[in-house]
Amino acid sequence: MLDAEVNETKQSACASSWSLLNFRRCISSSSPAEKEPTHNPKKQSGGWKAMPYILGNETFERLAVFGLFANFMVYMTRELHLDQVSAANIINIWFGITNFAPLVGAFISDAYVGRFRTIAFASFASLLGMIVVTLTSWLPQLHPPPCTPLQLASNQCVRASNSQMGVLFLGLCFLTIGSAGVRPCSIPFGVDQFDPTTDEGKKGVNSFFNWYYTTFTLVLLVAQTVVVYIQDSVSWTLGLGIPTVCMFCSIIMFFVGTRVYVYVKAEGSIFSGIAHVLVAAYKKRKVKLPSQDKADGVFYDPPLTGTVILSKLPLTKQFRSLNKASLIMEGDLKQDGSRVNQWKLASIQQVEEVKCIARILPVWAAGIFSLISMSQQGTFIVSQAMKMDRNLGPKFQIPAGSLGVISLITIALWVPFYDRFVVPALRKMTKHEGGITLLLRMGIGMVFSILSMIVSGLVEKVRRNSANSNPSPLGIAPMSVLWLAPQLILMGFFEAFNMIAQIEFFNRQFPEHMRSIGNSLFSCSFAMANYMSTIIVNTVHQTTRTHSHPDWLTNDINAGRLDYFYYLIAGIGVLNFIYFVYVARGYQYKGNVDLQDNPHDVELGSCKA
Repeated sequence: MLDAEVNETKQSACASSWSLLNFRRCISSSSPAEKEPTHNPKKQSGGWKAMPYILGNETFERLAVFGLFANFMVYMTRELHLDQVSAANIINIWFGITNFAPLVGAFISDAYVGRFRTIAFASFASLLGMIVVTLTSWLPQLHPPPCTPLQLASNQCVRASNSQMGVLFLGLCFLTIGSAGVRPCSIPFGVDQFDPTTDEGKKGVNSFFNWYYTTFTLVLLVAQTVVVYIQDSVSWTLGLGIPTVCMFCSIIMFFVGTRVYVYVKAEGSIFSGIAHVLVAAYKKRKVKLPSQDKADGVFYDPPLTGTVILSKLPLTKQFRSLNKASLIMEGDLKQDGSRVNQWKLASIQQVEEVKCIARILPVWAAGIFSLISMSQQGTFIVSQAMKMDRNLGPKFQIPAGSLGVISLITIALWVPFYDRFVVPALRKMTKHEGGITLLLRMGIGMVFSILSMIVSGLVEKVRRNSANSNPSPLGIAPMSVLWLAPQLILMGFFEAFNMIAQIEFFNRQFPEHMRSIGNSLFSCSFAMANYMSTIIVNTVHQTTRTHSHPDWLTNDINAGRLDYFYYLIAGIGVLNFIYFVYVARGYQYKGNVDLQDNPHDVELGSCKA
């Protein structure tokens, strides 16, 4: 899921695949691959000596962001007294921007300043953001006066002022800047510390990925249990202050390791190569292609240089108009065979890389809509939990923001069982390496996503009827919050099938040195899903209100119809599933001219390259 080294890390990724799934909010936007670091044999540097500092920095950055996000809905509704629609919109927009931002950070890092400087600057931005958000809880001037739960239930609390919200947004902006720099650079910077030309370096990279996934999983569990409990039951100032102190310590750790790091210079971004293809194809749009697409002497096909690209892509007929970019015209080449102008002539490899992106985009779009259901875990599902009996025994109350742990537990139990027992059994029947194809796994995950929204609607109907039949001052339904477990378990199965399959699909179908784009697309999927969720929420909020009844998503969910909202998302999921089946049936897998047995490595598709 990362860069060119992913092919050598599949076994290690499978060993910790449930953590790989939770990898979705963080590394979905690794930076584009660079040339491998140059190791000076006279100076021992990098390797495992650098790992504590790199992993520590990334771990605490995630702890800061996820420790805030896991319970942010509760903070805005209970402490800042926002209505649930406004709070959900803020979360969706902020989380969307945070998932888009690593694209910018990756570009700046690779093209201009390098990974070390990007991580360093971004770490200070994350620290500043956490300080600002913590201050909104600590200083009385930065939050509205407190009110009782009864006042909150009856909408009698003073809402946070515009200036108070402005300070909060400032802190979120700094956190977004921090995520933009740390997330896309931490993994490539860690890989830079190992020499991939040696067996020891390759083993080091594999182990680094395992440690990375492990620390990420631990962060999620700590953030959704310990940190959320402190915020919910002890003190918001303490619950936000702990991640802030951790972020400060991580910066110290990161700079302590400056003497042992291996530094790789910025080499430029691969996005420029994509631009070269599009511009060259447009300039030659009126040129006719030969009847047969043969590369010899007609299309520009220089030998591959460097060590990043491991396989050469064949010229294909799909998106044939792009082939014009590599068509050799008079005056395009120098006497030594090099290009006169890269904006007028692109190589076959560059053209096919752009085609890979074009083929994957329709599948990527289907993934966006399937993620809309996941967006509800941090918003309306939390609102449901706050209106249910969360007592677990006489003295302990489950924090509303910790319910996502149910999905994590589901993944932790199912994925190892699936890898060890289900896949071998399916492999015997299908003769397929993964038991079933990646696209089929993605489709199964979408079915679970639809089912989770249907179950969510059914449970909400029961909860709403129970609350209205047994009125109380706080509007709490006399039913356990564990009624929400079935929908969260189904959501866990969705993630176990669809999310891991998406990560593997993007990494297999992109050329080795372009896998960072796949990870960036995966990150952008969450951003787009959050934006789509915001659009749906606002549309439902504005169009479902009548003279005799409030809208479906009114602040008092006992008076609204949140169950209808869940059914609406399920309906969108059904339409998206039909679109996905259509796209998957016609998907053409990328080929490889370097394969000896078969010139086209077709894993599943109904169409061969």
